[in-house]
Amino acid sequence: MLKAFKYKLNPTIQQQELINKHIGSCRFVYNLALETKQMAYAGNKVNLSCFDLIKQLPDLKKEVIWLKEINSQSLQQSIVNLDTAFTKFFKGQNDFPNFKKKTARQSFNIPQGVTIEENKLCIPKFKGGIDIILHRNIKGTIRQATISRTSTGKYFASILCETGEIIPIKAPIKENTTVGIDLGIKTFLVASNGEEFDNPKHLRIAMSKLKHIQRKYSKNKGKRTKRKLAILHEKVANKRNDFLHKTSTHIINNHDSIAIEDLNIKGMMANHKLAGAISDVGWGTFVSMLEYKAEWSGKNILRIGRFEPSSKMCSCCGAINKELTLKDREWTCVCGVLLNRDINASINIKNFALKNKLSVGRRLKNRNELPTLVGVLTYEAPSPLGKG
Repeated sequence: MLKAFKYKLNPTIQQQELINKHIGSCRFVYNLALETKQMAYAGNKVNLSCFDLIKQLPDLKKEVIWLKEINSQSLQQSIVNLDTAFTKFFKGQNDFPNFKKKTARQSFNIPQGVTIEENKLCIPKFKGGIDIILHRNIKGTIRQATISRTSTGKYFASILCETGEIIPIKAPIKENTTVGIDLGIKTFLVASNGEEFDNPKHLRIAMSKLKHIQRKYSKNKGKRTKRKLAILHEKVANKRNDFLHKTSTHIINNHDSIAIEDLNIKGMMANHKLAGAISDVGWGTFVSMLEYKAEWSGKNILRIGRFEPSSKMCSCCGAINKELTLKDREWTCVCGVLLNRDINASINIKNFALKNKLSVGRRLKNRNELPTLVGVLTYEAPSPLGKG
């Protein structure tokens, strides 16, 4: 079983500079490879593979000298990541790959040669190792690592390990060990057994302070004010993740099967009145946590279609209330039963899931005419030194 362990790093100033170089260089190669693939397909209808592009890296290093300071495997991994992004796009699992920005998540991958010796993370190009805070023991054999930098200037290492543990067999799907959950905004989660988790609304609570700092930043775009804004956003994100981890762990530990609805989160985010509340509640992250924790624990994730009438159908008689609106939190069915909207929806989600058992689960004559990494490169491209 593969598991990732995340630790904080304490690099020296020289090591921070080298990490920033790696981040900037890997982003540079990723963007250059993306542009090369687009030009090759637009001009010649040829899809360059990651191996075609990786073979061109030695020639690129002759043109871009500062790339020689970077671990070659990390540069190759950037192209592999691009190929993975295209694969997910063609499978309909993600959008078309975009060019990476400095404002996005900053990281680079080390696919091999990662060790930990005497509380130091040893990776290629970093002599002596980087100080690492091992707040918990690493289990298993280290496979690879990802070094990341936050907007507040903190450095972390996510270390992927092969633990040697066998993935447990899935528990049998039974009605008495299955729970349906309905995700919402006012109440974060309502379970079919009546259990509720209130929405902590971390972003809304911090909004007044955020607005104050943002107004200050708009008038004075100084590094100090910008850092304060980044620190506050980081605190909100940490509180949200802590809540999501605790809630998902509680659900997984107490039920063998969890039934959830396939929500169109991206479509709902298009509503500007709900976008802020939906992004604050973190439904997508919560579902991802449920999925990998269920895999580790041998539990089942059951899904129902997003168009099932979970809220409008009576869980007692099956009648559908077509007049139900979002503001109606309770309604009386034609059979005379008073229904709570959220609990009724969670019961229907469970029933639908158990009934359906929807478980998680052109050729070119002369290839020399194709664009290359060096050919696409513009000489105005600056060195990422200190700008990673």
